[in-house]
Amino acid sequence: MKQIGIRLTESGAMKPHASVSGLMMAHPKARYFSIGKIGEDQLRDYARRRGLPIEVCRKFLAANL
Repeated sequence: MKQIGIRLTESGAMKPHASVSGLMMAHPKARYFSIGKIGEDQLRDYARRRGLPIEVCRKFLAANL
């Protein structure tokens, strides 16, 4: 990736954004949904399983806390 100027951000996103590509498929019955709020116990368990500090996970999951 370095050879062509692509890097990953701290959260795992690709930079520059133009380097990201994807295949999009749609279905008329497809719907978006929210996972809702997660509790502190779920946050601790997730951080443990990922092997990351709780504060790092808290930063990335802030919208769901």
